[in-house]
Amino acid sequence: MRKIYSIFLAFLLMACFDGLLRGREVKSKDQKTYLVIEDDNGGGCGPIYIDGAIWKHEINEKGEITPGLHNITCGGTIEFRIKEGTIFYFDYWGP
Repeated sequence: MRKIYSIFLAFLLMACFDGLLRGREVKSKDQKTYLVIEDDNGGGCGPIYIDGAIWKHEINEKGEITPGLHNITCGGTIEFRIKEGTIFYFDYWGP
């Protein structure tokens, strides 16, 4: 019985995990691709850079972006991927 319970729990956890470490994504209503930065890494790092350019949008403000691989820099650089036609909500600066 414990084995069945353990297997069920493992499947439940896998079903809840969407595979995104740095945030979450939702389908965009207009099929465009957007980035929303929900956290500024504690606020002490100055401007946020996306792919080497200053991100001109405020925290929690949606900005249009190309789909694909991107780098975000604010006290450290992190690489993440945004799928086409989604809004990616970036919220995790941890390891």
